[in-house]
Amino acid sequence: MSKKQSLAFGIDIGGSGIKGAPVNLHSGEFAKDRLRIETPQPSTPEAVARVLGELVGSFDLPRNAPIGLTFPAIIKRGVAYSAANVDKSWIGTDVAEVAREATGHPTLVANDADAAGFAEVAYGAAKDVKGLVLVVTLGTGIGTAMIYDGVLVPNAELGHLEIDGHDAETQASSGVREREGWTFEEWAPRLQRYFSHLEFLFSPDLFVVGGGVSKKHSQFLPLLDLQTPIVPAKLRNAAGIVGAAALAARSAS
Repeated sequence: MSKKQSLAFGIDIGGSGIKGAPVNLHSGEFAKDRLRIETPQPSTPEAVARVLGELVGSFDLPRNAPIGLTFPAIIKRGVAYSAANVDKSWIGTDVAEVAREATGHPTLVANDADAAGFAEVAYGAAKDVKGLVLVVTLGTGIGTAMIYDGVLVPNAELGHLEIDGHDAETQASSGVREREGWTFEEWAPRLQRYFSHLEFLFSPDLFVVGGGVSKKHSQFLPLLDLQTPIVPAKLRNAAGIVGAAALAARSAS
């Protein structure tokens, strides 16, 4: 990696907060402490653009430092085709162009789950793993990222697979477990059904499980019977920022 590519800036846009930090691309660690600014309400492109400018302006970045942006939507060539937890006026908007104009930096935009998943391959639990890695985030819903030999296959919404007549995330997410009050033992059969289905469809080389519940991985991952190795994610809350920065640097190189 050249000297000019040793630093990139990652931004994670969420419904309640917009977080950013410069990322050391050699280590995958924050080069400076993360800054968080409340997401404006309503979270229109114009309002979010002002926050992006303020966020990036708070750091002394090299002029050519690429910016990676996570966005809670289906993203194709920088354009949002959906909007989750942000204003619906984003649909059809070129998110990358909004960010470029607001920050003055070259910008790449990725779906939030894709960015977090890529971080696990670049620096985390799936580093140096060959073949197909499926990163599954168990939260309110189920987010997924698919990476093959280090190359991201974007917008793999595998949490919405139909299994036994149901949208998978309505049956197996961590949010469902919490709402129903299930123990990990009661939740495990639903996870088993979901991961077995992914295993049958894709024959992955590794599963990585993220989300807040992954902190308690020892209480449920050993209950699953799979042929594919399954491990907890490592980067946790830093994953979106780190993955976005890494994707931006790869695109700029």
